[in-house]
Amino acid sequence: MDKRKQTLLSLIFVLLLLACWLKLGQAQEIFKQQRVPPTDFAILSWGPTPAEPQQLQWMKEAGINIAGFAQVKDLAAFENAGLQVFVSDPRVSRYDFEKSLDEKLVRENIQSLAKEVGNSPAVIGFMLRDEPHARAMPSLGLVARLIREIMPGKWPYVNLFPVRVSADRMGVANYADYVRLLVDTIHQPFLSYDNYSLVKGEMLDSFYTNLEVVRRLSVETGVPFWNCVLSNAHFNYMENTDATYHLQAYATMAHGGRGIQYFSYFTWSIGNYRLGPIDQFGNKTPSWDMLRRVNNEIHALAPTLKKLKSTGVFHFPDAPPECRSLSQSKWVRSVEMSQRNVIPPVQGRFLIGEFLDGQGRSYLMLVNKDLNNSFRYQIELKEPNHKLIHISPYSGQEESFGREMDWIAPGAGHLFRIE
Repeated sequence: MDKRKQTLLSLIFVLLLLACWLKLGQAQEIFKQQRVPPTDFAILSWGPTPAEPQQLQWMKEAGINIAGFAQVKDLAAFENAGLQVFVSDPRVSRYDFEKSLDEKLVRENIQSLAKEVGNSPAVIGFMLRDEPHARAMPSLGLVARLIREIMPGKWPYVNLFPVRVSADRMGVANYADYVRLLVDTIHQPFLSYDNYSLVKGEMLDSFYTNLEVVRRLSVETGVPFWNCVLSNAHFNYMENTDATYHLQAYATMAHGGRGIQYFSYFTWSIGNYRLGPIDQFGNKTPSWDMLRRVNNEIHALAPTLKKLKSTGVFHFPDAPPECRSLSQSKWVRSVEMSQRNVIPPVQGRFLIGEFLDGQGRSYLMLVNKDLNNSFRYQIELKEPNHKLIHISPYSGQEESFGREMDWIAPGAGHLFRIE
């Protein structure tokens, strides 16, 4: 190769490198302006949170916008940190909810609590109960109604069982009917449930079944949903990886979810709990960086996602119970997954969420359900005259789709607008 060709190639390389740096800098600058509020997309640390300035700063840096559950006496610390919380207080939570409550007593308790809370901007709502039996719903509904009456704009928080629990534990035979109680009885402005399904290096099908059942009810009622997912290892649940964080978040977003809740950000000091983002000594673990990475992507994508309405989710090659296969997709004929350098060790497994925005434009999100393997992919649309416009998970901006962008990491997702 002569010197002129070497010089030209070197110049091209430098220009490409410079373009990458400029694009990275632009993405970082845009990202600084894209910290979404909980009303657009909730990112919650599930559990009590200590009012320690360093911990609250780390929490904010990790992309959390609801710092779990806090006591009234600590609200000033959360105000200073710019974080919102659900207040945990016996005046709204310490009742036998499976029995009828004295409305006069509950009203007096909530009025007393309202005086202490005042107009604190840190308060987004109040923690009432986790995983209640259906018998508790009427009394929970009473407390929720009085909260709305006495403190308009504040949210009750009730989190539900996952789909796999028995009818005896839920108190109703049908899981969809159980979830509907949040809408019909408690009138909670969001559906909230937990599902921990990461076992032996795989995501159990019940995770996707739960998402689909709640997604359908969310679309039907117009009430957004939040999913509470694993953020630590315990019992026989697998240890965290970038892929486990991403799959839980992206599968939720692909189903139209408007909230991710992490159980738990702080590692509990019992049993075999380990590898939460903050350990039992108050130090960051490798999970903290994993959590921050996926949360940064959520913050970048949320301004687009909040404008979208879910129209369907489709799986390939197999559809879990209650779910639909790719053959039922409106837009996608097929997705071919391969690997450029080596033969794929397994067949690709993925799901596609489809959406419409307020202008009638179509979007789709591809999610790699494999927790171990990256794939190169090609999406064939049913309408050949349409093309895919990629929404960057780093800047949140639309960009052309090409070059090496057609690779998807384990558990990751890619969002597109169809043009």
